[in-house]
Amino acid sequence: MEKLEKFIESLNLQNQISLIDVPEIDLYMDQVIQLFENKFKDSIRNDDEKILTKTMINNYAKSKLFFPIKNKKYSKEHLLLISLIYQLKGALSIHDIKETFKGINRMMADDESFKLDRFYSSYLELCNSNVANFKEDIKERVQEANSEVIDLETNESEYLEKVLLIASLVNVSNLYRRAAEQLVDEIIEIEAGKKEKN
Repeated sequence: MEKLEKFIESLNLQNQISLIDVPEIDLYMDQVIQLFENKFKDSIRNDDEKILTKTMINNYAKSKLFFPIKNKKYSKEHLLLISLIYQLKGALSIHDIKETFKGINRMMADDESFKLDRFYSSYLELCNSNVANFKEDIKERVQEANSEVIDLETNESEYLEKVLLIASLVNVSNLYRRAAEQLVDEIIEIEAGKKEKN
């Protein structure tokens, strides 16, 4: 069990851009990249993996994943949206992220009462809850994989347990991704309905 605790700890699950991490002043692109690299450097698998690059940010802007920047500077709200994009891009396509954020970008432009930092704070609360749930869930999945391997009666049990656990985790990931994609489709339908009424 101690080995599992170390494994979970090595995942850096609570590594998120917090509201405290985001300065109140607008940042240039290089400063944005530096902020993300400093925050997520312990979360990458290897040194070749890029956290955030100028090309990525430019592509997000061209794809209209966030509202336009002013004077080549990124506001606190831009950083919060880029942080959300960073988290979502592991599971959703750029198109799906764009569709998901259309309403938020519209509210940022039209609704002065909409506070993105409050929304982002709610997201962080859900993330904390998800991490706690994940820690319990992964322990159960490890036990399940271990039970299945014992039934196989083989001398390759440690290897096969890892393969079963990988397959199980990917399966769960795919189930959640499919649910998220279905919700994106529902957002697209709602937005299409709004356009028809106008």
